[in-house]
This record gives sequence, structure tokens and C-alpha cells, in this order.
Amino acid sequence: MTDEKVKRINELYHKAKAEGLTEAEKKEQAVLREEYVASFRRNLRSQLDQINIQNEDGSIENLGEKYGKKVIK
Repeated sequence: MTDEKVKRINELYHKAKAEGLTEAEKKEQAVLREEYVASFRRNLRSQLDQINIQNEDGSIENLGEKYGKKVIK
């Protein structure tokens, strides 16, 4: 997600609060928000893939592998 897209999301938000959005702008906002959420999820998954925890029995478990089977919506 680029800075320009985040800026556009914020512009649309402020315009919606101030004066409302056209149908085209509402669709653009929905698409941009979905892209933002998808980007956030990818970043979170990447972070989980980098975290290892040591269990009480001494074994090491990767959080990405542990929770990778679950679908994040």
C-alpha cells in the first residue's frame, strides 16, 4: 500500500464526513479500504512468520506455522 493510496483513503474519509461522497467515490473508498486491510494482513502474517517461541518442554515453535492454517478474515 503506497503513501498516496493511504492519503487518498484519508481524503475520502474527510470528504464523506464534510459533504458526502458520490457513488464512484464510495466504490473507490471501498476498494482502497479492502486493499489496505489485505496489506495489513500480509504484514501481520510476515511478522508472525518471523516469531519463534520456546515451549515449556524446550521445543521451539514458529507462530507462522502454528497459526498459518487459520484463515484471517
